[in-house]
Amino acid sequence: MKLYGGIDLHSNNCVIAIINEQGETLSCKRLNNDISVILSFLTPYKDKLAGLVVESTFNWYWLVDALMDAEFKHHLANPAAIKRYSGLKHADDHSDARWLA
Repeated sequence: MKLYGGIDLHSNNCVIAIINEQGETLSCKRLNNDISVILSFLTPYKDKLAGLVVESTFNWYWLVDALMDAEFKHHLANPAAIKRYSGLKHADDHSDARWLA
């Protein structure tokens, strides 16, 4: 089973969501922007992750560099160019991370 990840990145923390092929959330968690913490969270999913989508905010460089070094497949997403689905009633960091995934 393939898994997909989304990372809603902020200046000092991020929310990472892992979903399966059916769109079900397996895990969604807010983490400090500490690469060792982030990689510890992601590593158990690494072999099944088809890719991680990282929000390309002003501070994405360090995270993408670390994901590349750890050999995670990743994609950058321009949040201004991503259309939200019309049925979305409430948005927060967790729903943003799931939407990116």
